[in-house]
Amino acid sequence: MISAVVMTAPDAPLEVRAFERPELEPGGVLVRTLGSEVCGTDAHLWKGQLAGVPYPIIPGHVSVGQVAELGPAGPTADVARDVSGAPLQVGQIVTFLDVYGTCGRCWYCTVGHATTRCPSRKVYGVTLSADDGLLGGWSEYIYLRPGVHVVPLPAELDWRAFLAGGCGMPTALHAVTLGEIAFGDTVVVQGAGPVGLCAAVLAQLRGAGSVIVVGGPEVRLDAATRFGADAVIDIGSTTPEERLAAVRDATQGRGADVTIEATGVPGAVPEGMRLTRDAGRYVVVGQYTDAGDATFNPHLDLNQKHLEIRGCWGSDVGHVYRSVQVMARYGRQFPWTELISREYGLDSAQAALEDVAAQRVVKALIVPAR
Repeated sequence: MISAVVMTAPDAPLEVRAFERPELEPGGVLVRTLGSEVCGTDAHLWKGQLAGVPYPIIPGHVSVGQVAELGPAGPTADVARDVSGAPLQVGQIVTFLDVYGTCGRCWYCTVGHATTRCPSRKVYGVTLSADDGLLGGWSEYIYLRPGVHVVPLPAELDWRAFLAGGCGMPTALHAVTLGEIAFGDTVVVQGAGPVGLCAAVLAQLRGAGSVIVVGGPEVRLDAATRFGADAVIDIGSTTPEERLAAVRDATQGRGADVTIEATGVPGAVPEGMRLTRDAGRYVVVGQYTDAGDATFNPHLDLNQKHLEIRGCWGSDVGHVYRSVQVMARYGRQFPWTELISREYGLDSAQAALEDVAAQRVVKALIVPAR
């Protein structure tokens, strides 16, 4: 039998349940879980803030594991392959795109090139039910159905290092790309969670002249400083007016060239618009759930400023693949594993979830074999 954590309903205590070892379909892959991140999304799931979740679920949508078993090739299914087209091998260390089941035929898949909007998409650890099997990362094993996009980790990238970025790194890579950060730009990052911290790192790698992180609590701002932020501003000890003045003072009165919102707090959006200079770029990536409304003045905050705003929702397999390459290449410059505050076993997943929800940690991992 295989043990896995189950979230039965919003606000309900997590449970550890036993599951049968799955029978693999042609092209399927069984992965022995090495680790799975505890993401802010998991806290949203626990609070019931996402629609369409088929509770009970096995949480954990970004994970790393070792290939334990490969399904047979069938008359309509090839052997399981990675995103480069190479056949997977037992023993390989891999991650995978959590989005599964995009149709490849709808307008969003074919014309819009926005597979995250495909109406057929499902997400491991989020919108796949535990009643259907081992389809989340907080488990001893994960079953990757045929068609899941699998990305091998290179030998020089420790699996813990990859999970230290976790969901935050591909999401931040998407946001930073949309921000079109240029050499010498001043970049403000709102939010010091995993997405914000990864965005601050990637802004440096894209040539930013200065990176300012606005957020909290102290444990996360300390991490931002260790990972190269030029300045941090604690939202717990400043007012919006003071934060605006600090950014203006650092930019000769103009404001940031590029601002990236990674907070999940609606009120951060109009503030971020005001932190950004005239004709600057503002990328909103943190509003993953409906946390309420925010107001702004369309004339003063948007039109008169010639402000360019881009919404960023999730990531695709290209962002995951590129995240792996970036983290492997720059591992000496950025010791990713320092972002991991604590590892938890399956039996302490409840404590991990509560610590992440309360922002007591920078990054938490579920490690089944711990």
